[in-house]
Amino acid sequence: MSRAKLETYLREQAPCIVAMEACATSHFWGRFAQALGHDVRLIPPIYVKPFVKRQKNDAADAAAIAEAAVRPNLHYVAVKSAEHQARAIALRTHQSFVGQRIQLINALRGHLAEFGLVVAQGLRT
Repeated sequence: MSRAKLETYLREQAPCIVAMEACATSHFWGRFAQALGHDVRLIPPIYVKPFVKRQKNDAADAAAIAEAAVRPNLHYVAVKSAEHQARAIALRTHQSFVGQRIQLINALRGHLAEFGLVVAQGLRT
């Protein structure tokens, strides 16, 4: 189903339970469905997997999500606000840049060592 069709479908439905596997875009769609009055249940993939009865495809995944959603003691993931997601993205981006900086420093130290220039470990500012 395309994004446009999903938007239309959710708008046309009376408020109901909308169950999705928690993934990269599920929080966006969860906020969208909640704004329309739906009860959103994001299910961690690890809780959906035991309900997949056959090979992994969209139909089997949908059936497994529906089966998992009706279980009474299942743990659901809370839908994150856009602000919460933005803070998480900023943190992950920062961590990625720090990791890349360390990789570059170590690569440069290794290349310099090939020419006999030994540089002390650690970042010198």
